[in-house]
Amino acid sequence: MDFNFMFILCFIFILSFHLLETFANKTPEKNKLETYIVQVVAPDTQIFTQSEDLRSWYDSFLPTTTASVRENPRMIFPYTNVLKGFAARLSADEVKEMEKKAGFVSAQPDKVLPLHTTHSPKFLGLNQNPGFWKDSNYGKGVIIGVIDSGIVPDHPSFNDEGVPPPPAKWKGKCQFNVSACNNKLIGARFFLRGDDTPLDMDGHGTHTASTAAGNFVKGANVYGNANGTAAGIAPLAHLAIYKACSLYCSESAVLAAMDTAIDDGVDVLSISLGRLTNDLYSDNIVVGAFSAMEKGIFVSCSAGNGGPYNLSIAHEAPWVLSVGASTIDRKIRATAVLGNNKSHDGESAFQPLDFKSDFLPLVYAGMLNLSDQYAPYCLPEILNKTDIIRGKIVVCELSEIEAIEIGQAVKDSGGAAMILLNNERYGNTTIAEAHVLPATRISYVDGLKVKAYINSTSNPVAKILFKGTLIGDDRAPVVAAFSSRGPNFASPGILKPDILGPGVNILAAWPVSVENNTNTKSTFNMLSGTSMSCPHLSGVVALLKSSHPSWSPAAIKSAIMTTADIVNLARRPIEDEKFLPADIFTTGSGHVNPSKANDPGLVYDIRAEEYIPYLCGLNYTNRQVGTFLQRRVNCSDVSSIPDGQLNYPAFVIIFTVLSNTQNYSRTVTNVGESNSSYTVKIFRPLGVDVRVEPTTLNFSELNQKMVYRVTFNRLASAGNNTVVQGSLIWNSDKHAVRSPIAVILS
Repeated sequence: MDFNFMFILCFIFILSFHLLETFANKTPEKNKLETYIVQVVAPDTQIFTQSEDLRSWYDSFLPTTTASVRENPRMIFPYTNVLKGFAARLSADEVKEMEKKAGFVSAQPDKVLPLHTTHSPKFLGLNQNPGFWKDSNYGKGVIIGVIDSGIVPDHPSFNDEGVPPPPAKWKGKCQFNVSACNNKLIGARFFLRGDDTPLDMDGHGTHTASTAAGNFVKGANVYGNANGTAAGIAPLAHLAIYKACSLYCSESAVLAAMDTAIDDGVDVLSISLGRLTNDLYSDNIVVGAFSAMEKGIFVSCSAGNGGPYNLSIAHEAPWVLSVGASTIDRKIRATAVLGNNKSHDGESAFQPLDFKSDFLPLVYAGMLNLSDQYAPYCLPEILNKTDIIRGKIVVCELSEIEAIEIGQAVKDSGGAAMILLNNERYGNTTIAEAHVLPATRISYVDGLKVKAYINSTSNPVAKILFKGTLIGDDRAPVVAAFSSRGPNFASPGILKPDILGPGVNILAAWPVSVENNTNTKSTFNMLSGTSMSCPHLSGVVALLKSSHPSWSPAAIKSAIMTTADIVNLARRPIEDEKFLPADIFTTGSGHVNPSKANDPGLVYDIRAEEYIPYLCGLNYTNRQVGTFLQRRVNCSDVSSIPDGQLNYPAFVIIFTVLSNTQNYSRTVTNVGESNSSYTVKIFRPLGVDVRVEPTTLNFSELNQKMVYRVTFNRLASAGNNTVVQGSLIWNSDKHAVRSPIAVILS
């Protein structure tokens, strides 16, 4: 990876991010009311004994003429856990007046946050036979809070067969009628203004909830494909639903959902949404997640769908699990066969049984109007102007338009079928959508071959062969093209993404039948995105919490990262969307292996107070650090540390012309056998010397802690403007505890 190129990308991403924010959140007019997220800090002498006292203090910041208005209250959400502050409707002038009040910290306009949108448990090694799934009681007793677009409560995935009553600590509510909730779906709340139901009108929330903790449902499929018993990763865990999204998510509503979930008593928060930020304190989800972590709640977030570009990660804080997306070994095969007898495998969830496997005329949409640069994308307004495509297979290029909508445009214009070509960004990541006509989506390279064939003959023809569900792709897991990449911009010494999980062509619950079958509630759909990989990890966390209730969020995260797989089913290095070995800022620590995570041997634990010197070491102001802690902090009284010194289960080293040696230490806790010995093995990054002291760790009891030190030296043979990678592994007779090493050589 070219280092200068990486920082050019950084500039592009930050610029595009700010442009998006500019368009999405225009400068408020002086007297127009907009929603702001206001952060405040109380005097050290002021202690709030009741929530009413805190609310009264929040009201004191509002304009005096509006604080008590009841018909259209300005206060939208008072926050008690995620941060000290509130969301309120204010004018720009009122915000300026508020800035003069003692205790005011900041006021940010509310942001729009995009959503990052059966076989996967088995792919992860979870089977209903003896093993980790059964040993962890399938997540019994653990509460997963899902912040998303709501839920369809009567879907079979949310039946409570085998699920015990919720634990006594549960304080949540069901804002459906009473009968809609049960021992599986123990709570459902809503937070969107003007939407007074937790019912999912989008589908995203139902899909993510069932992926994390859907109960067993036999005969799950889409158009008969991927047929089998569907189950979430923690099928007997409890679900608490917090609706903060519809077509989009309001940041203030997401914060209110997090705030409520903490009070309700969830154990895990699953958040498949977010945005890019320049620093940690500007990401309100990260700020809220800090409070959740302090209370022992694990926060799992989608890494984002900004791949394959570098510096595209959302949620870069070390106390948040940032989850990238990968494929599973299941393909829903649809093969395009050209007139030259060349076959190109693709995918489609719609596999019509009555589509004849005869050759049909083939036409490339880009040739319909050579003067229109948008013609290749099969836009309706272009296809509707011609009769040329009637009865033919139409070749369309992938665009920002939904693939199903492209197919609809082809169908409406008389096309018999569609071959959808990936663009260069998507490479070999093919998505199996529930198309409205016979179709297949093929890779970028295969798409070039299809276009070359069309140009080579005056009478191009093709056919599509539908081959159904195929299991056993030994290339899996492959990192999805859309999966966001590091490095970490906000905290460069922390590796991101943390982990990969299944996120391509994931079958899970859906509110309606994509086949228009009105005779069943057992409706499923396939979706792809880091929105899908995030709930997989949320479910894994629930299993681990059920199996190890005393483990902290950091210990669970460490167990997941240090036991991750770095090879695919063929035992070769995990690949990216180009089928090239994926680099460390693409895979993070690797692909989740739940069974190994249950018995990691050693963990890298971090107490909440240990993040204070880390935050101060990021050169944040006292006020910015206080945003996370919700109290005043003086970093001059704290022994600050560089972010690479945090007790994280990975190393990111940045060598500059002024720095050729770096020293760090780590503390590991024994959670394996009481009497055990570990010896270090180092896979050195090219051009970097790595030395560890001591080289052996001897433990005599459980939960014993030991410290080791690592020295990284840049060698004269090291390259420039590149990234190299390696790993540090502590091996015992039973365990291999792996910490990835990324080195940026500038």
